[in-house]
Parts: sequence; structure tokens; C-alpha cells
Amino acid sequence: MEKFDKINEIIKKFRDDREWSQFHNPKDLAISLSIEAAELLECFQWKSSSEAEKINYQDIKYEMADVGVYLLLMCDKMGINLLDAIEEKMKLNEKKYPVEKAKGCSKKYNEL
Repeated sequence: MEKFDKINEIIKKFRDDREWSQFHNPKDLAISLSIEAAELLECFQWKSSSEAEKINYQDIKYEMADVGVYLLLMCDKMGINLLDAIEEKMKLNEKKYPVEKAKGCSKKYNEL
């Protein structure tokens, strides 16, 4: 938890030192998050997963970091505690995907 809080503070300091918070509304942060996720996908385009990991490992790592940064900035702007939101969502997923129906199955919850 301590490192998570430290990273959050580093991200916010970087933003605040540049006075960029004024540009960080939820819509534009969501757009930026989506763009970075697309750049992550681009690392895998036209390659197998193992080939992409071998060739583009560093790029994948940095694109994942960019996705994380925008996600944390959006959480900060909207007052959402990401860890609490994940915990809540996992409880909902447990109900949607009970082990006895979902184990070893790739079907969506409404097809189980």
C-alpha cells in the first residue's frame, strides 16, 4: 500500500508542477486512457503474444505505465479510490461468475 500511495503522489506532483490539472477533466482523461491502451495493443499487432513480449517488452512496460498513470489521474480527479473500486468490482464478478459455472470456461456471465 505504501508504494501505491508514493506512486500516486509522484504522479500528482508531476502533474501539479506543470499546472496540467486544469486540462485533466474526466472526459479528456478517459480519452487519454483509451489512446494509451490502444498504443499498448499496437505492441502486439501482427505478432503472437510470445513474439510481442520478446520484441516489445520495454514498450509494453511503458505503455502499461502510461495506462496506469492516466487511470490514477482519473481516479484522483473523480475522487475514486482505485483499490476500493477493484475490491467492490471483484465482489460483483464473484456473483456473475460463480466458480461452479465459470471454472475453465471462457463464456460471458450471461451465457453460463
